Amino acid sequence: MKFSNIPLAQTITQLCLAKEIKHIVICPGSRNAPLTIGFSENENFEVFSIVDERSAAFFALGIAQQIKHPVAVICTSGSAVLNFYPAIAEAYYSDIPLVVISADRPVNFIDIGDGQTIMQKNVFANHILYSANLEIGKNHQIYNETQINIALNTAIELKGPVHINAPFEEPLYGVSEDIQVRPQHVPANNLPKKIEEDLSEFLPIWNEAKRKLILVGVLQPNSIEQKWLHFLANEESVLVFTETTSNMHHESFVSSIDSLIDGLSEEELSNLQPEILVSFGGMVISKKIKTFLRKYQPKHHWHIDEKKAYDTYFCLSKHFEVNPQTFFSAFLPFNEKVKSEYQGKYLNIKRDKQVKHNFYLKTIGISDLKVFDVLLKSLPENSILQLSNSAAIRYAQLFLISPTIKVFCNRGTSGIDGSTSTAIGAALASKIRTTFITGDLSFFYDSNALWNTYIPNTFRILLINNNGGGIFRILQGNKDIQNFETFFETTHTLTAEHLCKMFHIEYQCVSNEEELHKNLQTFYTESSKPKLLEIFTPRKENDTILLDYFKALK
Repeated sequence: MKFSNIPLAQTITQLCLAKEIKHIVICPGSRNAPLTIGFSENENFEVFSIVDERSAAFFALGIAQQIKHPVAVICTSGSAVLNFYPAIAEAYYSDIPLVVISADRPVNFIDIGDGQTIMQKNVFANHILYSANLEIGKNHQIYNETQINIALNTAIELKGPVHINAPFEEPLYGVSEDIQVRPQHVPANNLPKKIEEDLSEFLPIWNEAKRKLILVGVLQPNSIEQKWLHFLANEESVLVFTETTSNMHHESFVSSIDSLIDGLSEEELSNLQPEILVSFGGMVISKKIKTFLRKYQPKHHWHIDEKKAYDTYFCLSKHFEVNPQTFFSAFLPFNEKVKSEYQGKYLNIKRDKQVKHNFYLKTIGISDLKVFDVLLKSLPENSILQLSNSAAIRYAQLFLISPTIKVFCNRGTSGIDGSTSTAIGAALASKIRTTFITGDLSFFYDSNALWNTYIPNTFRILLINNNGGGIFRILQGNKDIQNFETFFETTHTLTAEHLCKMFHIEYQCVSNEEELHKNLQTFYTESSKPKLLEIFTPRKENDTILLDYFKALK
């Protein structure tokens, strides 16, 4: 085994190893050579080489999403560092542990006109949990060890991104047969928080309320014991709204929130107004529920999360700083059943709308809406579904998905920029069959994600190509606006065929429902390389079909 002969590089690698940070994504460069040598020459690390820094960071984020432990991503100095920023912001808002390690020039080379040099210290200040700015030289060893320990422990304990900026002097490629430094390892405290406050103040409020709404955003699968889900489902004063990304399932939960709310009368909306809103999980996708709760605010809004609570509905009254499992285990045993029509009334509306949903889908032809109906039914059981942002995640919200399927999406910042890269990283780390559903703009935007030798052969991409940003046809109030197709919808004539050929991905395409069903029969079967199925839908009809769908539910 060989090591970089630079003590600072050895300190970083040894502390990563001590904290079991073993997945290392390296972007090629020269200034980061000491780190590349240190990690790649050590068999205890699983090291990946990805050229595009933006894609590499999202790839690392996808791994961290699945293993729930920090993953390091490393780059050279200069603009390379800045390309990590989109993934850092996503990790920050999605509570995903990401360790960003940037190599840097010595401080006396900054801002003197030297090449590949920018001001890297604290460059991610607004979206980072901790910035460790390291120093060169033996005199700074204790300081550097302390900074690295704090940074890595912060990523582990607070579940988010940290930045370690490490300056290196030339020569950069020297190696050593022995370790020159043995840094002190300060273990992280990764135990879940306990409830330290008295819940007796809140139990009477809960037990007296006849309208309790629980809203669940992005959540890791199996975050809450099934017995508590059954408990909530059997309490008639409790209505549970879940999203596709919540990974919570029960027949008495409402999983298609927009479908339920859209078209409700003023009286029905008023009766839906909760006395208590209990929210947990990450970002909420549904615009309709946000609009509803901002207008029909609850008397009490409690948010449950170990780390943070956003005042999304402008009425937050209490933040319980524990995880939902811990909270419900302590709180629900003291629940007192109360007579209420709250759950029953809206579950009846849900069932009525589901009948209309099923009928409408039988009346339409090939379209984004129809395609999602077909694709979500085709997914293999006990698999992972990764979704891109924009229209893809919103369409998925309208459908029931098998409880055996784990669903993920980059909803921290809701960007389209790294969805494919994240999905590939997640597929690699999970070792579970993974399907990625994406729109055309998101796919082409992140096409460098395919420049990756680590894509599992079981990975499947379902690309819905409507020749532009179809969501803007839905959101935009006036499609007659000048240059709408150029600057909003951004129409194009691209296909994925040549990209697939270049990156050795098996390619198929369809343009009607019959072909779609036929291709899906063999799409998930074993293969010697990943597969992509491109589905063409009518650009100018999709928005009308979706708007008519909501009319049909009324």
